[in-house]
Amino acid sequence: MRNVVEENPLVKAYRKRNNRYQFTRLIYWLKKNNYIKVKNLQGKGAMILTKKGVHKALKASFKIENASKKKKRKDGKWIMVIFDIPKKNEKKRGILRSVLQDLGYKMFQKSVWISPYDVFERTEKLLQFYSLDAFVRILLVEEIK
Repeated sequence: MRNVVEENPLVKAYRKRNNRYQFTRLIYWLKKNNYIKVKNLQGKGAMILTKKGVHKALKASFKIENASKKKKRKDGKWIMVIFDIPKKNEKKRGILRSVLQDLGYKMFQKSVWISPYDVFERTEKLLQFYSLDAFVRILLVEEIK
């Protein structure tokens, strides 16, 4: 019975129309929230990520990557991130906290985050991407009491 329904041309047309509608709504939402801009490049429509869109995509990639690679360090050590980001960079501070949380870090104190997971390289990439190297220190800790 299921195969008969799935092969029905009306069902196929409905799904195609519904998928197109969902895609159109997604594009509308992305434009409305300033994640993408639609521009005309060489006579064709192109979607370009805005700065806000790049941040959202990066955060999502950390979430996805972390969900599949959440492995504790084999040596039993913890990674500690200590930061002191100036008030004028408050947005970057918020982004840093959010991504640290996505990587599996937990807040130890307000500007001190710790993680038992093997996320050292991804943390360094994050700091370089947002140019936060000067404000952040990464430590490898043997024991936390």
